[in-house]
Amino acid sequence: MDRDGTVSEEGGYMYHAGLFRPFPWTGAAIRKINESGMKAILTTNQSGIGRGYFAEETMHQVHQLLRTELERSEARLDAIYFCPHTPEDGCECRKPRPGMLIRAAHDLEIDLSRSYMIGDRYVDVRAAHAAGVRSILVRSGDGVDEIAKYANMEGPQPHYIAENLLHAVEAILAGRVE
Repeated sequence: MDRDGTVSEEGGYMYHAGLFRPFPWTGAAIRKINESGMKAILTTNQSGIGRGYFAEETMHQVHQLLRTELERSEARLDAIYFCPHTPEDGCECRKPRPGMLIRAAHDLEIDLSRSYMIGDRYVDVRAAHAAGVRSILVRSGDGVDEIAKYANMEGPQPHYIAENLLHAVEAILAGRVE
């Protein structure tokens, strides 16, 4: 799953850990993933590091805050993958390229054909399609604007649209995402 706009409020460049605000449904959603036996993996583009807007350590502080918040809900992430590069760097890990998803599949022995990517932007949808993963676009974060902008354009479209991360997870577990 994506971080900003999906797991937490979209706040632009997270140059200070105090700006991090997880959505109230995040803990419950990730706990449901944990209870299902699926892996809960975060993938996030963090070009602010590559642009020099904030240090990598700041991002790690944000992720520690997220882990602490999840513990309160008896939930956990199995892994976090991030891309510190700018779009101009042309790296394979930056979404919409599938590098982070492929690396997670390799590291954690995940079958991508049985996996899902949940995000609030079409870069998440495109990364999912490139990796052979089913995609879910959430309306939280930038989702509503992204749908208005890209829904009628050519290119990969989400397999499912959900209100937020919790609704997306519930749809997956109920078998509604084909």
